[in-house]
Amino acid sequence: MGQCFRIDRRLLLVYLGGVAAGCRSAPGALLPVGAQPVSEAEIAGWVTPTVPDHHQLYRFKWLLRDERGSAGGRGSIRIAPSDSLRFDVAGPFGSGVASAVVVRDQAIWTDPADAISRLVPNFPLMWAMLGIARMPPAAVELRGLADGSTTAWQYAGSVDTVEYVRTIGDPDRFLAEVRQAGKLIGRVETTLASNGTPLKARLTVPSAPAQLDLTFLSIARDSFSSDIWLPRRP
Repeated sequence: MGQCFRIDRRLLLVYLGGVAAGCRSAPGALLPVGAQPVSEAEIAGWVTPTVPDHHQLYRFKWLLRDERGSAGGRGSIRIAPSDSLRFDVAGPFGSGVASAVVVRDQAIWTDPADAISRLVPNFPLMWAMLGIARMPPAAVELRGLADGSTTAWQYAGSVDTVEYVRTIGDPDRFLAEVRQAGKLIGRVETTLASNGTPLKARLTVPSAPAQLDLTFLSIARDSFSSDIWLPRRP
């Protein structure tokens, strides 16, 4: 997925991401200079606390701002631990309705069919908007650092580099960025409640530039039937 990521207003109705408007130069890397090689077990210890341990229903509103103007809407996300989600979104007055199911780093189905593939620059960024980190893929170099209130870690592969930073403070914050061949394709900043659930999130795609902010309205335990994983009926 995209080196030069182009945002389409119809597709922005489909997703949960955001982008910092006016950001024309890429920021520096997240990983601190002092990071050292770490084991996958250490990474798992940092990732696991970010992953919900029960079914959850997130309701949110989104607001897009880019060079053409602004638009907004509402949506919901259902998460089943540890790696599955369904989202449903719509714009004003029910326009731009879209849905998808994602398992790990793959879209199982989308409606419309090309929505995620044209919109999301990277699935780890999608999960990061929910305050959730992903475990590393195979054959990547792992580095990290835990220092007081800050934990930072990196997965460096032959092409993609994924970095996470979680800071405990007032409020807690969770950041993620992905680079492809050294080029920044997206950065997420998610503000967390004390229990680790997201309050708001923003995904920055410098090549656009644009900004799509998510504000989470409610997050609750939920029990949903298996048919929520099926596509919407006509």
